Amino acid sequence: MTGDHQTLALLLFSGFVAVTLAITTWVSRRRHGSAEEFYAGGRLFSPMENGFAIAGDYMSAASFLGISGLIALYGYDGLLYGVGFLVAWLVVLFLVAELVRNCGRFTLADVVAARMSERPVRIAAGTSSVTVSVLYLVAQMVGAGSLVALLLGRTSGAAQAWTVIGVGALMVIYVSLGGMRATTWIQIVKAVLLLSGTVVLTVLVLLRFHGDVDRLLLTAAERSGRGRAFLAPGLKYGGDWNSRLDFISLGLALVLGTAGLPHILSRFYTVPTARAARRSVVWSIGLIGGFYLMTIVLGFGAAAVVGPQAVRGSNAAGNTAVPLLALDLGGGAGSTGGTVLFAVVAAVAFATILAVVAGITLASSASVAHDLYASLRRPSGTPRSEVAVARCAAVGIGAVAIGLGLLARDLNVAFLVGLAFAVAASANLPVLLYSLFWCGFTTRGAVWAVYGGLLPAVGLVLLSPVVSGSPDSLFPGVDFQYFPLENPGIVSIPLGFLAGWLGTVTSDEVPDEAKYAETEVRSLTGAGAV
Repeated sequence: MTGDHQTLALLLFSGFVAVTLAITTWVSRRRHGSAEEFYAGGRLFSPMENGFAIAGDYMSAASFLGISGLIALYGYDGLLYGVGFLVAWLVVLFLVAELVRNCGRFTLADVVAARMSERPVRIAAGTSSVTVSVLYLVAQMVGAGSLVALLLGRTSGAAQAWTVIGVGALMVIYVSLGGMRATTWIQIVKAVLLLSGTVVLTVLVLLRFHGDVDRLLLTAAERSGRGRAFLAPGLKYGGDWNSRLDFISLGLALVLGTAGLPHILSRFYTVPTARAARRSVVWSIGLIGGFYLMTIVLGFGAAAVVGPQAVRGSNAAGNTAVPLLALDLGGGAGSTGGTVLFAVVAAVAFATILAVVAGITLASSASVAHDLYASLRRPSGTPRSEVAVARCAAVGIGAVAIGLGLLARDLNVAFLVGLAFAVAASANLPVLLYSLFWCGFTTRGAVWAVYGGLLPAVGLVLLSPVVSGSPDSLFPGVDFQYFPLENPGIVSIPLGFLAGWLGTVTSDEVPDEAKYAETEVRSLTGAGAV
């Protein structure tokens, strides 16, 4: 990339950072220091504001960079990622949003602990939430590194490392100083920027092909070197039974995982009522649906305009397809239009990463403080000390995410998010659904459901081709691969539900029917909700 690209992109990105730091500073001066203010922003956001914030939280680097890159490399099979991410919101809308808002206070564990022994349930759910959040954070860090590698011409591995460290430092500042209110406004600003940038790029791609979508697809297929196979299932997931099972596993993880993501569930507590939570989801579905439709155009546009070989040459996982597409659509390398468009896209992608990591870090630090610390502290602990612990936890989680992000920087960000979704669907969703809908559910069942999904999901990932045994693994030089699939969802999700059932039927605990009745009435009517 030329110096003009670098300078303009860095100036735009610096402008976004300055604005978001100003928001954080403003909010930090107005904060009251209460747990409700830090975790839920005082529950003062409207459905539209929260809908934009949810969209900003969900439309991550995996969506903007990863999915478009997968479509550019694998055509139809890459498109299926976007379908899974979008369909997942139907599960959230019909099964989770309103009920979670009525039953909980700040975290997933609040919903479960309402009718169980609090301490073991909070420790289990908090551990699971932190694990999911760290996996999701790693994906954002990898996206940041990929973008900077392109922006700086891949001349320095140290530049990538320092960028990841910088992103981690900023997210800690956002969370520790501004809490949920600052994080929400950062996500709203980012959602508007990302949607605007995506609309502009989509229009330019369609104009390049005179609005003829058929011509766009045929050109993409021709430049892929795969012909019509590029537009049909099978390039990535149709080679053998392993790849087909991997696709089914991925689909299950994407569709079921969203309802178990801690940073998405925590957003429902920022609105005043359950009705507002449901309307927030409707807003977010509209925004996210439009966005994923546009990523399809961008992915095939990158294949048709840039070419899969050029995309793969820039980044083997395809994470730089959209910036390269923007450069070409603006007039190519060295042109003023190409420089401006590339810089804008790079800045928007940076904004995307910063906003998402802030939301995830807040959710995970809330789990550490509100669930783990609150369960282990002495009765003398206060809500103010809990908030202090959450701020310290943000620093520790940021450090872990930075380290893992540097280690996994050559993996596709959408793929990494798929792993986080698999863990969320395996560990968080079973305990959440059982708690809401099964009157006989017990504390042992809740703990077993969490660990019965979490441990197999993480264990199978460690024994999969993702970590060892292939040239694209985290550790290509060693081989302890015993599980053939890249995504563990097809095994770990049923195990989570099975463990929850088994723990319940083998438990000596007598289910508290009165507490279940109270939870049911509260979840459906909102009576007694915080």
